[in-house]
Amino acid sequence: MSAWHDPDRTVVDAFLVKSQFRPGSVPTYRWFLRTFEDVARRHPAVDRQMLDAWLKEMQKRWRLSTLLNQVCIVDRFLDHLVEIGLIADNPVAALRRRYNVKQSKPIWRALASPNPDESLAALRRPAPFGSVLGDFMQDHVMLMRSRGYQYEAQAHWLLRFDRFLQARPDLAEQPLEAMIASWAAAKPTRNHAAECQKLARILTKARFRLDPTIPPKRFNPRPEREVAREHRQPHIFSPADVRRMLDTARTYPSPDAPLRPLTLYTMIMLAYCAGLRRSELAWLDLGDVDLQSSTITIRETKFYKTRILPLSDSVAVELRAYIDARRRAGGPQNPKSGLFWHAHLNDRYRPEAVTTMITNVMRRAGLKPASGRTGPRVHDLRHSMVVNRILQWYRSGINPQEKLHFLSTYMGHRDLHSTLVYITVTQDLLQEASERFRALGAPCLVTEARP
Repeated sequence: MSAWHDPDRTVVDAFLVKSQFRPGSVPTYRWFLRTFEDVARRHPAVDRQMLDAWLKEMQKRWRLSTLLNQVCIVDRFLDHLVEIGLIADNPVAALRRRYNVKQSKPIWRALASPNPDESLAALRRPAPFGSVLGDFMQDHVMLMRSRGYQYEAQAHWLLRFDRFLQARPDLAEQPLEAMIASWAAAKPTRNHAAECQKLARILTKARFRLDPTIPPKRFNPRPEREVAREHRQPHIFSPADVRRMLDTARTYPSPDAPLRPLTLYTMIMLAYCAGLRRSELAWLDLGDVDLQSSTITIRETKFYKTRILPLSDSVAVELRAYIDARRRAGGPQNPKSGLFWHAHLNDRYRPEAVTTMITNVMRRAGLKPASGRTGPRVHDLRHSMVVNRILQWYRSGINPQEKLHFLSTYMGHRDLHSTLVYITVTQDLLQEASERFRALGAPCLVTEARP
């Protein structure tokens, strides 16, 4: 690690200006970084020993819980020092790589513990694809992605199987079928059994690609069928339900983030009115919104598709109001900045945060139980958009069959079959379809029956 070189003590202030933090947070962040700088200047390098010294000094002034809530700013500052060339590497990032930990906070918590070495050792995670089958599985994932498949879920199954094999070195000499059988016996649940069946098909096909003399084995499809049978139907929100969610979002309690209620309101509006996925909401840029033409551009999301969606006049008005409020709140005006801007992090909301916040709105609106995973999901807003749109067509005298191709394109689907999955038969939809058949189909049958 490099030594600290900042004789003019200007780096901290330059970092704070560049990061565009909220004005109220800047004094606290400056004080934290100045104390960090004072300790760093007394050490020959910004390394593990320097971090330990700073933490010991800070623990004399702050409670550990409070300190751990603030160390993220130091971690970002270390990345900034690497970026401008003042240090060679972020020591926290180096520890994350060493112990294969995704986030920085567990590293800081371990360093602040009474026995840092023991706490760090407890954090160690198996290296990805580090088992006896690791290279084989990693090569297969890379091959499938090179062919244009996203291969995200499959990669997660393979990584879980890889971690299991690393914990069971006694299986290293066993055949593939015995490894999979041991993995299947590790958790006696239907979901795990179904996942093991899928994993077995993936691995045997990958093995067949390398050795055609070993044909892929046919596996029992029952576990997958049982899981699919138990998979619940999507919840279809009525327009009144959506209105209740929007009203709840408007009054969402958020004293530390005044923009959040309007952010939630706009997210729910676009999720329902434009049928956007949570990832599409999260990755929308400010420049993707064209208020002049009342359109939004969804760039290379699922299936690597890009589409331009027209918005109704009412949605465009609400979106304009949000963008104006975002500007007044100090949000960045760079077209590449996230449309849904997180004031505390000065960054966009991630898909997981979108799910958490909208789910909380559903709970507050009384549309989802107070705890647990049961009840409506965020993705059900997209399902509801499809069903309610078809209902609207029926009631307007429009034949839905003539519009489904347009709806499929609007949703960003590869084909019409993907859109048909979203059509959940509700009582209202069944009634409207029956009425249409009674008005149009039944007379045709009577005419054909006459001699």
